[in-house]
Amino acid sequence: MRGSGRNGPRGPERRESGGRGDRPNDRARGTERRERQERGGRDSRPGSRTERPGQGAFGARPDRRAGAAPGGRKERKAPGGSAPLKMGRIKGEWMEIRLPEGLAGAPMQAVVKHLPLPPKLLSKLMHGKGLLLQGPQLRLHLFPREKRDFPPDWMELNILYEDEFSLVVNKPAGIEVHPSEHGQRRTLAHGVSAYYEMSGQEVRIRHIHRIDKETTGPVLYAKNEFAHYQFDKAMREKQIERVYLALAEGVVKQDKGTINKPIGQDRHHSTRRRVSETGDAAVTHYEVVERFADHTLVRLRLETGRTHQIRVHMAAIGHPLAGDGMYGGTRKVMARQALHGERLIWQHPWTGEKQLVRAPLPDDFQRALEELRRERR
Repeated sequence: MRGSGRNGPRGPERRESGGRGDRPNDRARGTERRERQERGGRDSRPGSRTERPGQGAFGARPDRRAGAAPGGRKERKAPGGSAPLKMGRIKGEWMEIRLPEGLAGAPMQAVVKHLPLPPKLLSKLMHGKGLLLQGPQLRLHLFPREKRDFPPDWMELNILYEDEFSLVVNKPAGIEVHPSEHGQRRTLAHGVSAYYEMSGQEVRIRHIHRIDKETTGPVLYAKNEFAHYQFDKAMREKQIERVYLALAEGVVKQDKGTINKPIGQDRHHSTRRRVSETGDAAVTHYEVVERFADHTLVRLRLETGRTHQIRVHMAAIGHPLAGDGMYGGTRKVMARQALHGERLIWQHPWTGEKQLVRAPLPDDFQRALEELRRERR
């Protein structure tokens, strides 16, 4: 069920104190997953130079975002502006936090100001007895058992990262993230449901973003209501970064550039999108990674997340993706659109620490590049 794929990177593994070991069939997940993900030494381009640890997610851009602390940590604030309490020990459905001296014995109203919880969830916990103050110990009911909302379909999954709040799955080509019509089965949502069932996790399926059926790469899931809120907020504020590799047809002349063209629905084709002045704002940044005789490997970073954005934007500048027949690409080197989610960067929902996963190129994409390199010799 849980496959490792082609030597794919494994995510930061769980702290021993962080696993939900009180649950049956938990397979002692607390001792399995605690290797921090941001690894140097992987090629930033297939068959090219090695990327140094600490480089930015797009080319060699260092992490200089406002609020980024040393080591990639973005200082997260509680809603009231106070510094949040450190994450506590997770036991079953509860997080237990030992209060610092300055808060031990303080009333609940003072303590909650130091929690990174949204007001709506905080109110829900307080009214549902999910927030308990017992002397110097604060208990939060953040991990309730939930009914899985998709029936399980067993399939091989390449898990790139997992902790108590997040799951990142490397989606293969040919499978949708979630059903597009009533009664549809064998989507990634159904596979994740089966994985949760197998690993004893009673968790709803909450995908944070989507990628197209024939696109490969990481998909982020929130494993509880708190993480879902934080990740949705991060998506709205453009704090979750997605970096893609694409094989475009033709030779892209500029080494780097930005495509700023609004995207709307094609009136003549219900599933197709097009550049339209009346469409939604869409911005894609790109840089050339490698040039071939009649193709170009490009790395792209999304500033917005419109449907088919990369495919539409690359076609709009005269370089449709290889294999993408919908937008003018041919299938000479790839039988599907040559688009792969290379990296996903997000922040831990409680600590704000930067987390990063890289997904290895799928076999068909790798073979296409190798063939183009042979032709270039």
